[in-house]
Amino acid sequence: MKIFYAPVQGYTDAPYRHFHALTYSPADIYCAPFMHIEHGEPRRRDIRDISTSLNENLQLLPQILFKDFNEFKLLSDAVAGCGYSSVDLNLGCPFPPQVKKGRGAGMITNLPCLNQIAESMNSSADGLSYSIKMRLGTVDARQWREIVPIINDMPLSHVTIHPRVASQQYSGELFMEEFEEALKVLRHPVVFNGDIHTPQDITDMASRYPELYGLMIGRGLLARPSLIEEWRSGTEMDRELQIDRLLSMHTSLLSHYESCLCGDSQILSKIKPFWEYPSEIIGHRSAKLIRKAGSLNSYNNAVSTIGSL
Repeated sequence: MKIFYAPVQGYTDAPYRHFHALTYSPADIYCAPFMHIEHGEPRRRDIRDISTSLNENLQLLPQILFKDFNEFKLLSDAVAGCGYSSVDLNLGCPFPPQVKKGRGAGMITNLPCLNQIAESMNSSADGLSYSIKMRLGTVDARQWREIVPIINDMPLSHVTIHPRVASQQYSGELFMEEFEEALKVLRHPVVFNGDIHTPQDITDMASRYPELYGLMIGRGLLARPSLIEEWRSGTEMDRELQIDRLLSMHTSLLSHYESCLCGDSQILSKIKPFWEYPSEIIGHRSAKLIRKAGSLNSYNNAVSTIGSL
């Protein structure tokens, strides 16, 4: 069963992916945060993220966020232009401003656009392979059923399902009965995404749904970057070892940012998010000191308290 590192905007950019793979047992596939259109063209920052040499030696899957066929085509062409042969279609982003504009989970209700995309996939000779990451709907967990015939007609490598609706964001009930029904009727390999936090969670899902193509993990990995390694080895790390490995990855990431960014403000804006999710491991007092740090000196002092408070 493949393990995918989910795309998380603002966190899993190229430096994070690179140093995660160097520090821990890596994911089978890293999914880049979605690329989108800005001022009528693919955002340059997104292009740089998938083009940097930091992605070498990683199995990287670019993802695109679009509201119509034109955006889909512009972004797909941009991915191909960067040398990639696979692209993931984001039908799952729950951020309300994007959903209201028809992007992300909002695309689930746009059957005409999805039909146009399916026709394009089946007639195109662009050499791209496609996959989809989706929610069950925007407000109704049965909405996915309407687009199954279209998805089944698409030549997809896999479909990733987060069994919530967009209005739930990232909390609340997982609609597992709907997920199980989707697992039955979708013709493509299925990847499960949602609420995977421990090695046992991975084992339980693999046992419960042996037909799964893979699991996609995002916030669970941000909170516990050793999660894949612990599952593969069959041995959970104690807190001391988890902290040691976190600090090792952090040192590499901080050194990278210090080498390419200017000034405390820029560096802190990039490195502080590293600690937002693993606060349970490092301790809430250290996490609070890190959040309050206004200079690199005070930040480094705050980091030095990890494991001692």
